[in-house]
Amino acid sequence: MDPGSSTFEQFYRCYPVSFIDKAHLEKGDKVIMPPSALDRLASLNIEYPMLFELTNTPAERISHCGVLEFVAEEGLIFLPYWMMENMLLQEGDIVQVKNASLAKGTYVKLQPHTTDFLDISNPKAILETTLRSYSCLTTGDTIMVPYNNKKYYINIVETKPSPAVSIIETDCEVDFAPPLDYKEPEKPGPSLRSNKRPPEVEEEEPTKIAKFSAFSGSARRLDGKPLTQPAALPVSSILQQHNSNLGNGTAASKASSSTSRQHSGKLVFGSNGSQPSKETTKVAVKKSQEPPKEEEPKFQAFTGKKYSLKG
Repeated sequence: MDPGSSTFEQFYRCYPVSFIDKAHLEKGDKVIMPPSALDRLASLNIEYPMLFELTNTPAERISHCGVLEFVAEEGLIFLPYWMMENMLLQEGDIVQVKNASLAKGTYVKLQPHTTDFLDISNPKAILETTLRSYSCLTTGDTIMVPYNNKKYYINIVETKPSPAVSIIETDCEVDFAPPLDYKEPEKPGPSLRSNKRPPEVEEEEPTKIAKFSAFSGSARRLDGKPLTQPAALPVSSILQQHNSNLGNGTAASKASSSTSRQHSGKLVFGSNGSQPSKETTKVAVKKSQEPPKEEEPKFQAFTGKKYSLKG
């Protein structure tokens, strides 16, 4: 470090803040520097609050931080472990520290690593409380937000008006990008409706079912002798014959009623009005005469011959 220079630039060996029992500093970007750094900074015309640029030259990684105390051993600097991970630093590696002047941020875009962070009831309020422990933000860094015994990692995607900004006493607009593990829901594809009509089902002609006719079988005798009476007519023919008789009766009644109404408006008394006309036909039902039955010999008990046991 040049005593006549107006800038602060020094190389230190870095270690995590947990080595000096200051694990609470993991919630921010504050570092612990040696007392000699404070003496040099006090002699320089630098802006407050003090901000620094950290550089890992072999890995070409750059970040920014603030300072909390100057109580570290000479030649050492203690960093939050998440910051060492961003800069690819191991315990005991050399880091370059240089004072910096950063513009106040107006816009920050953040991207959570997992969707779990968005499941918090009020993630913006948690993030606002966490960022109070930070002095500056650098594009490309990954900060850690502890909440409810869980660590959430968030990428700094974009900062305005410069790649590194100060967030001390400033109104900054915060925007969120979709989480790294976020997957958009698959949209259902349009259903392809085929223009082909379904094959027409051939209508089967109803099969004609034969009507049931009761007592249509032939009669037989139990003794095997031939029938002497004619076979009984089926029920359907009997019903047709009965209906025809009824039709003839109705025709006769219509004829008698027509004769009774020969003179309209007059009442007919006497036997002539009620006599049926001579044109009415009479249906004679012929009855089949049964042949005489042969007389079978009657059974007589004890009509056999008598035998004697003596012979």
